[in-house]
Amino acid sequence: MSIPQSGGGPIERFEQLAEYLASGCKPKAEWRIGTEHEKFGFLTDSHLPLPYDGAHSVKALLEGLRDRFNWQPVLEGEHIIGLSRNGANISLEPGGQFELSGAPVASLHDTAAELQNHFDEVRAVTEGWGVGFLGLGAAPEWTHDQMPVMPKGRYRLMTEYMGRVGTHGTQMMYRTSTTQVNLDYASEADMVKKLRVALALQPVATALFASSPFFDGKPNGHRSWRSRIWRGLDDARTGMLPFAFEPGMGFQRYVDWVLDVPMYFVYRDGKYINALGQSFRDFLRGELPALPGEKPTLSDWADHLTTVFPEARVKKYIEMRGADCGDQPHIVALPAYWVGLMYDDAALDAAWDLVKGFDAETREELRVAASVSALAGEANGVKLIDLAHATVGLSHAGLAARGLGEERLLAPLMQSLGSGQVQADRFLAAYHGEWGGSLAPLYQAARVV
Repeated sequence: MSIPQSGGGPIERFEQLAEYLASGCKPKAEWRIGTEHEKFGFLTDSHLPLPYDGAHSVKALLEGLRDRFNWQPVLEGEHIIGLSRNGANISLEPGGQFELSGAPVASLHDTAAELQNHFDEVRAVTEGWGVGFLGLGAAPEWTHDQMPVMPKGRYRLMTEYMGRVGTHGTQMMYRTSTTQVNLDYASEADMVKKLRVALALQPVATALFASSPFFDGKPNGHRSWRSRIWRGLDDARTGMLPFAFEPGMGFQRYVDWVLDVPMYFVYRDGKYINALGQSFRDFLRGELPALPGEKPTLSDWADHLTTVFPEARVKKYIEMRGADCGDQPHIVALPAYWVGLMYDDAALDAAWDLVKGFDAETREELRVAASVSALAGEANGVKLIDLAHATVGLSHAGLAARGLGEERLLAPLMQSLGSGQVQADRFLAAYHGEWGGSLAPLYQAARVV
């Protein structure tokens, strides 16, 4: 999850909220690719989650990366909770999921190199520890009580709130992992088109990258349990954003939605102030109960933008949020899929033609079908396998048009389209076959470091 935002003075005009998003507009020559992935650390002898503290721990890994590879520490009080270096960040999810938020890079080859370097550094620090990392969308066996708790004030507040507003919030926080890609837009109109295509096609990404068929030690009936969890979390701040497809969609319409999402916190002087359920609109009037008489800054607005979790999210760029984490080739294939669709005009137009006729019900039902059945899912006559074939083909053409040889990075998706089987299907087949109903082999099969 996001680290506290910084910069930006007081909000003096309501228009500044939309202007903040508009400030992300960039000419095509300056478009970049930012890839994030989360992974579960575990102890190889017991298969239990990696603790925060101790000789072989999340904390020790952060300190090792700091000392050996020149990462700068990010502290909350006396605790090290992250690292930064050259535009990249390493951060911790609530249950210790170890996240790399990569620097904005120009090509997918840079993305692949950055990921390989990260894995190499983590492997170097943890050599001999008896520690590994899983590329899965959900923790396959660990209970909520077994998960470590990271020393971050934001997460303490969120844990309390999640327990009140939905059915699966703490599962999301502590026992899921994702891969995301952040992509740029040129203008408000470009943002709208990309957001609409992104939202409509998140079910395809969910299907292609599904890797969470196990939870609480057994098959859960879904190919992507992580995606199922997001449907039972907090309806005020999640979902497929039907309003984004209505006339008049733009930066201001997105702002209006975010303003109606209840707040979590305000960050001041290194501390998270409880503003659970309070209104950013009241904050703008100086009437926030948590900080009476005080008005927000642009960094407060940036923080609030990080507390909404739709399937595709707008900040100063667009985040694609529908995919489970997977193995190393899949972590790179996700940005490849979206760059091919989003950064080539012909591919983007063709992708919009594929989905512009979907109504809100179809988009939502495809989301459900993807989580349950991956590529075998369908809704209202739309088959996800057909939509995946079409969009991977468009992405391949879009990448080829970039002339960088990036289209080869779609290979894992081409393999899945050929077989009709995604990572989750292959894990389930092994579980019911050669693994004999045991999840112990999964810790090697899904290991990324």
